[in-house]
Amino acid sequence: MTNVCIIGAGPSGLSLAWQLERAGISFDLYERNNDVGGLWDINNPGSPMYESAHFISSKTMSGFSNAPMPNSFADYPSHKDILNYIRAFTKQKGLYQHIHFNSEVKNAEQVNGQWIVSVDGLQDKHYETLVCANGVNWHPKIPKIKGQESFTGEILHAQKYKKAELFRGKNVLIVGAGNSGCDIACDAAQFADQAFISMRRGYHFVPKHIFGTPSDVFDSKGPEMPMWIKQKVFPGLLKMLEGDPQRLGLPKPDHKIFESHPILNSQMWHYLRHGDIKVQKDIDYLDGDYVVFTDGQKQKVDLILLATGYRSLIPYLKNDYIQYQGDRPQTYLNLFSRDVPNLITLGFMETNSGAYALFDYMAHMVTQYLLDKTRNPQNAAKFETLIKTDDPDLSGGVNYVKSDRHANYINKATYMKYLKKMNKRMKWTPLDKLNKTEGNITVELAALEI
Repeated sequence: MTNVCIIGAGPSGLSLAWQLERAGISFDLYERNNDVGGLWDINNPGSPMYESAHFISSKTMSGFSNAPMPNSFADYPSHKDILNYIRAFTKQKGLYQHIHFNSEVKNAEQVNGQWIVSVDGLQDKHYETLVCANGVNWHPKIPKIKGQESFTGEILHAQKYKKAELFRGKNVLIVGAGNSGCDIACDAAQFADQAFISMRRGYHFVPKHIFGTPSDVFDSKGPEMPMWIKQKVFPGLLKMLEGDPQRLGLPKPDHKIFESHPILNSQMWHYLRHGDIKVQKDIDYLDGDYVVFTDGQKQKVDLILLATGYRSLIPYLKNDYIQYQGDRPQTYLNLFSRDVPNLITLGFMETNSGAYALFDYMAHMVTQYLLDKTRNPQNAAKFETLIKTDDPDLSGGVNYVKSDRHANYINKATYMKYLKKMNKRMKWTPLDKLNKTEGNITVELAALEI
């Protein structure tokens, strides 16, 4: 029987595949599409990608742990660059041979301690461990809006948005001011007759560069400060760089900086200052071809685009194998089910910095635990006790906004420190040591036939 079933050949699933491969643990990796990359392939059905999309963290902070992104990439790579990088990584790590493409998992059920996995077009197969790495941005949240049956315009979720040409000649309202919502609003500013953005709450905006350096690089190279000091220093720095955001019509945030995922965007300020984007309050109701806002203002709108986020669902788990908070799975260290043995979730979290290297360290923990189950059952049993009882604070001292989105949000530095502490406690070989022995690979994009 094959040891591990991984579902999803996006970055998190590939990270685990790499770790299992070099540890000699047998696995199958199922991907419903025809190549690796997950949501980064704009042609995959249901991908939330759009033509102007770029990585939200810089290339410097975003590569896999021993496979830095190429120097040829821009500071913030495009979705095409990221897809090519993922595929080159997969090829150079020799992972393609393990992947079953065009293989959608329809059901996974635990029977007598084993997982029975049903894949479209294949016979059911048994596994000791199931890893859910199918990604978080596939199932759109679509709010109901009062009066929408009377609206004469078009309402779309951002998942359907691909090209800015959609906005040409229209009055466009973007609902939601997350990173994607603000990016799309900037697209609309260039093509629409008028772009509006409806914001239910205020957010902290961070430019993509601070003094010419990518913001996350600037933060990582600065002096290490307690979070409460950062929360005092950064607002003043940002105000010095960009001015008072409330002057541009942006609502004042009801939380401190870093208590919600910041909006990393430099274009937004430009279009607000030029009137190409106008800020509106939350929607009260729709009336014919008008949108009426909670402050009584009304605007004639042709297209409402809902940048209202996604639900983190695992559709092939029909039983209640995982506890949820809102629509976010709740697992130990965002990895291990506390209730169901050998059920692992990877990639179902958000963090304040690049995620790919973090996936590697999470995948390393999973791999070391699986190795212990065979080589050192006593140590594995010790870790299983921690899965059920350990409840670390991974917030890094940040009082995150109480929302579904932040139900599994982690502070990357705090999480990494905890993983390293766990490695020492469990006497596992640190990933840094393995990477040093193996050495970094140079991701050769030219080797791809794309």
